[in-house]
Amino acid sequence: MELAQGRVPVIEGWFTVEPPALLGRRCPACGTYMFPPTGQWCPNPRCGCDDLETVPLSRNGTVWSYTDAQYQPPAPYLPRTDPYEPFAIAAVELEKERMIILGQVADGYGVGDLSVGTRVELVVEPLESDGEAAKLVWRWRPLGEEVDQ
Repeated sequence: MELAQGRVPVIEGWFTVEPPALLGRRCPACGTYMFPPTGQWCPNPRCGCDDLETVPLSRNGTVWSYTDAQYQPPAPYLPRTDPYEPFAIAAVELEKERMIILGQVADGYGVGDLSVGTRVELVVEPLESDGEAAKLVWRWRPLGEEVDQ
């Protein structure tokens, strides 16, 4: 995985920066996908394969459900504003894998920009900086299009 200089994922091995893509695990025996990419065995109880491959997941999907975080999460969450401002969270069904991935919605968007079926794309945004590198997180950005459910 090649990283853009000065921009690093806050959790290495979960996503790429250029282009933004979540990294999942795929079972070559039965085709089951998983995210985050932490398992060593296929989660399908009928499979049992232990030779998973790391693959980039779909960058696009549709909102399956959503809400906003009205209360500040505990540490290690880093509040972006003082006082705390709620942020939107979306459960997104990936275009190809048809699995649901929960994640924060991109800066500048809130629950008013979402509905079930809203198309979104994966983006990376800065979480914090130590002066030498920006630590990045992945988020879902609404595309302003609806998909019939």
